[in-house]
Amino acid sequence: MLLALEGIAGAGKSTLRDRLLATAHAEGIPLSHIGQFSWLSHSATRTLIRLRAGKAGDEQEAIEAAAQDLALHSRFNIATALTAGPVLADRLTLSTACLLALLHRQPVDAYVELLAERTQARPQLTVLLTTEPGICHDRITQRATERRFSEQPEAAARLADLYNEAADAWTKATGLPVLRHPCTTHADLEALVIACMEDLRSADGPTPPNKEASP
Repeated sequence: MLLALEGIAGAGKSTLRDRLLATAHAEGIPLSHIGQFSWLSHSATRTLIRLRAGKAGDEQEAIEAAAQDLALHSRFNIATALTAGPVLADRLTLSTACLLALLHRQPVDAYVELLAERTQARPQLTVLLTTEPGICHDRITQRATERRFSEQPEAAARLADLYNEAADAWTKATGLPVLRHPCTTHADLEALVIACMEDLRSADGPTPPNKEASP
């Protein structure tokens, strides 16, 4: 099973990732994790680094770089990791689609549909953390790292909207579920862990699209 965590910076992805890894390992589930990009192509990497820095550049070049990197990620990283057990992706397709849409000021749907064509990189479950942008900003300001352009309040608010639009487009294009829930309180975190672990324990069980985690 491939499970993807999505959401704006400060939404709680790292906290949820660490809890899921610890819980899964305690139960003997060999859950591993990967990042958003493969970094296996020099040309695609250069373009993706520019995008992450907020430099839009040529849209077609950006799309090709994202698609090429996802193809490599799917073939050499994701497929290999899945042979050893379930895999947790800290950001994946939706994050890339939202970054493209934010920088090129285009609807996110087309980017989602394009990247969803890489069927081997499709998560069986995507978790979208819908934590309020203001809360995310407060968390980010406590970090020692330098702020990225996407972490600025205006960009983060726009990204939050794009993520919700991307989630709708993802389920429409793939039929795969997106679990939407904030990660604001301890109760939120526990609900998310419980919901994700249920899917990890029974990876072949059906999951309704756009389901909500129980509080």
